[in-house]
Amino acid sequence: MLKQPLRQEAVLPAPPVHVAFIMDGNRRWARSRGMPPVYGHRRGAEVVRRTVEACAKAGVRYVTLFAFSSENWRRPAAEVGDLMDLLRLYLKKEIAELCRNGVRLKVIGDRAGLAADIRELIEVAEVQSRDNERITVIMALNYGSRREITDAARRLAMEAQAGRLDPAAIDEAMLASRLYTAGIPDPDLLIRTSGELRISNFLLWQLAYTELVFVPVSWPDFAEEHLHEALREYQKRERRYGASAG
Repeated sequence: MLKQPLRQEAVLPAPPVHVAFIMDGNRRWARSRGMPPVYGHRRGAEVVRRTVEACAKAGVRYVTLFAFSSENWRRPAAEVGDLMDLLRLYLKKEIAELCRNGVRLKVIGDRAGLAADIRELIEVAEVQSRDNERITVIMALNYGSRREITDAARRLAMEAQAGRLDPAAIDEAMLASRLYTAGIPDPDLLIRTSGELRISNFLLWQLAYTELVFVPVSWPDFAEEHLHEALREYQKRERRYGASAG
């Protein structure tokens, strides 16, 4: 009697380790409803909470959120003020919830350009959540990638000038270790909402081999189903890092 072959279970591709988000469309979403921009930003903050939790459940270990760029200071003063107040509220109210859910918070960007009380809130949040291991959330605040790379190059130049570094020894790994994201794996997947097809001075170095997915909904409408569609799209792609196929 012939034995029936064992049925093999389908092996699903691993989820991305690190997913980065450009959370675009809050202002347009609000204006389409006759509301001020802060209405969209508030709704967007609620989506952040749900998205981080969905990422953690999916097995993602790192999430980076482009929360406020160095170029966003050009927006109307009232809108910037509303954004900063929303950030204060988030840092004050959400840190306890983050800790309960095993979330570690890290902030990258030029903190010197932020108000002193916001810098203090960031430091407290990072310290209180530093031992959490379920998922790491990196918030990019007052962040611009060209400035980040310039700052890294300047640090290397100063070390070389001081005699602590041989310029001939500088390589990609050394420069990467001077970036704000030192010690964090590069994103495997970038998701941008609102249908815009650009990366807007975000993680230019780190996105060199990242898979890009552009979702044609505004961030306040971004739902768990959109996240899972993006993850499935990522899992279908073959990542060759410059090598030939086959």
